[in-house]
Amino acid sequence: MLYTFSAWIQVSKGVAAVSAVFETRNGFKHAGAIVAKANCWSMLKGGLTVDASGPAELYFESKNTSVEIWVDSLSLQPFTQEEWSSHQQQSINKVRKTNVRIQALDKQGNPLRNATIFIEQKSPSFPFGCAMNKNILNNPAYQNWFTSRFKVTTFENEMKWYSTEPSPGREDYSVPDAMINFAKQHNIAVRAHNIFWDDPKYQPGWLNSLSPTDLWKAVNKRITSIMSKYKGQVIAWDVVNENLHWNFFESKLGTKFSEVIYSKAHALDGATTLFMNDYNTIEERGDKQSEPAKYLEKLREIQKYPGIANAKMAIGLEGHFNTTDLPHMRSSIDTLAAAGLPIWLTEVDVQSGPSQAKYLEQVLREAHSHPKVKGIVIWSAWSAGGCYKMCLTDNNFKNLPTGDVVDKLLKEWGSKAAAAAGTTDANGFFKASLFHGDYQVKMITNDHQATRDFTLHAQSFKEASNNVASSQETLILNV
Repeated sequence: MLYTFSAWIQVSKGVAAVSAVFETRNGFKHAGAIVAKANCWSMLKGGLTVDASGPAELYFESKNTSVEIWVDSLSLQPFTQEEWSSHQQQSINKVRKTNVRIQALDKQGNPLRNATIFIEQKSPSFPFGCAMNKNILNNPAYQNWFTSRFKVTTFENEMKWYSTEPSPGREDYSVPDAMINFAKQHNIAVRAHNIFWDDPKYQPGWLNSLSPTDLWKAVNKRITSIMSKYKGQVIAWDVVNENLHWNFFESKLGTKFSEVIYSKAHALDGATTLFMNDYNTIEERGDKQSEPAKYLEKLREIQKYPGIANAKMAIGLEGHFNTTDLPHMRSSIDTLAAAGLPIWLTEVDVQSGPSQAKYLEQVLREAHSHPKVKGIVIWSAWSAGGCYKMCLTDNNFKNLPTGDVVDKLLKEWGSKAAAAAGTTDANGFFKASLFHGDYQVKMITNDHQATRDFTLHAQSFKEASNNVASSQETLILNV
């Protein structure tokens, strides 16, 4: 059984992190967390998945033992898996699709009955992609498999500092340059990953011996070099990767390192979206470093820093799952949505196991159904020796079960099959519910044929031809 949970929380003084925990027969279940304040009610949104029935006790706890925790208006709502899936589909129909009427008319404006209509999606508006690595440059099978499916990507390691400057002053962008060119040739958008990574394990080795002054020089050179080089060629920057869990640069250059770097990034490329990017905000419960409240706290610290007020910011959630907890995932995204920023799942994969494909489908459906999620990238760049955590194909580029899930959803979401086909009714109308994206519609009668392109957005659609008249939901084809 799946449960959504919410409660209004206040503490008696100051500010304190508060968690809600259920004690069940099978142990403790973390249901949510929030940073609560005095003199202000804050909503804790959470949820949990329970695999056994029986009594349970609810606790609210804080490490700050000097505060009282006040709670009001608790809500605990149960859902079966079928009910949860139904809600997902209702949300997808509402936020990702639009009902369209196409009317076929002859030259005199009379409706054409029984005209054959074919609608094909040329490209989806929802970015659904996959990571790639340098192996794609010289592997036609990899290229064909990838380009037939994806229109957005992230380079696995090739843009990272340790890849582009393995020794001081010896910058080499030849590999990411080739990958950028490949992406351009195939109309694939690129997320730039990353400018800096706060994990001490993933630094160019030569950084460790630098003085703070020389490290700042190297940092300034790095950000100026990579952002100047790829400005206008990427759709996003992961600026300081995983700065909720790690603090390599803060430990050496001061606690405001992230804020300073985001300000510099905005000054260098104000037109491109700047992401925070971290893990365990939606995957695992109880990670105090990256729970939604902590994520928002760090994000707001960055946004308040001078020079960032007008920056295009976004929320990156890596999505490295071991199992799935859909109520936790949904409530976490709900909480993050309060920031009013685009949310992407940036590195989605699932740990190997008998339920890997099942869990992957659950994660992708949950993300796609949430109205605030604006893109998904799967973290499955192919290597002959194995992928980071999850491959989509074998070494002959035949789909594994995870790859079958991806193809199933691509087809279901409209980007790998004809979107709709049929004939017009007595009034010349053909109706379809279509995912947002770019389309071509073809009408065929006994002696005429007409083709038009149109783009379907969340609220309305526009046509690529001035010869097509439309209202919000009706496209008229004249022959």
